[in-house]
Amino acid sequence: MDFIQIPLTVFLVFVAPLWLILAYRSKRQSNQGLSEKDQENLQALINRTEQLQKRIISLESILDAETPKWRER
Repeated sequence: MDFIQIPLTVFLVFVAPLWLILAYRSKRQSNQGLSEKDQENLQALINRTEQLQKRIISLESILDAETPKWRER
């Protein structure tokens, strides 16, 4: 019985409190949402995506004019 009691005591005194502290800290950080830097990065990605979308539309219109059946290939 003693060989179970010692590891259990060590777990309850050291590991469990540390585990709870780290779990609640990460939960609090995840609930805060995106940081300002993350929002800036996301906005930059959105802008770049819109630019690429416009380029694709332009390229498709050029291909439609020059090679009408290019989509069938």
